[in-house]
Amino acid sequence: MAAVVLCWAYSPIGIHIGLENYSPGHLALLRFLIASAFMALIALFSGIGLPRVRDVPWLMLLGLFAVALHHMALNMGQRWVSPGASSVLAQTAPLFSTFIAAVCLKERVSGWRWLWVAVGLVGVVVVIWGDKGVGAFHPQGLVLLLAALSWSIYFVLQKHISTRYTPLTIVCYMIWCGTLLLCVYWPGLTDEVLKAPVRVNVAVLILGLFPSALAYLLWGFVLNHTEVSRSVSVMYLIPPVAMVLAAAVLGSEVSAGVVAGAAIVLGSVIAMSRERA
Repeated sequence: MAAVVLCWAYSPIGIHIGLENYSPGHLALLRFLIASAFMALIALFSGIGLPRVRDVPWLMLLGLFAVALHHMALNMGQRWVSPGASSVLAQTAPLFSTFIAAVCLKERVSGWRWLWVAVGLVGVVVVIWGDKGVGAFHPQGLVLLLAALSWSIYFVLQKHISTRYTPLTIVCYMIWCGTLLLCVYWPGLTDEVLKAPVRVNVAVLILGLFPSALAYLLWGFVLNHTEVSRSVSVMYLIPPVAMVLAAAVLGSEVSAGVVAGAAIVLGSVIAMSRERA
């Protein structure tokens, strides 16, 4: 669990460093080219099978929402907010899951959950404003909410094929399909790699190996050895750990507004998860 939290908490720090020399598209593509190569090595020794033809469109959709769209939105949005604020906004996926459940899946959503969705959205506003101050507010930072929305859609889609493939198989094809979609950003990538300092390329290498590949394998191991409710609750540690890492690695300061907004957002998500049927 600790390794998973550390891997995903590093993600906004690695993105911040990578954006110093890479465009959002090139950074996403390079990150997942590295992850794809790592997963290919794992698959070679684990022996995963080929997917059914009818499932290829679903795997492409998983790659679109979990990899291509999610990480492009993260990269674009983080140009306008700090790594700490980014880690908080990326954890708002459960808020959007409620909207998807009510609007798309026609599920009945209780007043309790709607209340905490509203509270969580207030927390989002506090995080955005508290990060740079009201005067320096950049609406472009709200693109990070698109990343959370795409992550919520990914969870819904994953349920459709989760019973037909092992978690490792789904992760491998999801990453490969997402990388394939990101290949539209291939032109110019080689030049950026050659021009980027070693420090930046090392940060991107770590980004591709740990948050993008190894974390998914570790997460599958955790889910196989602990209760789901206990495992998921550990994810709430990612934003505070990311803030500590950002302070240690980047020397960035976390404003009181971001801390207050993080408390509101995470508190609302936790309250929603505690609802009893």
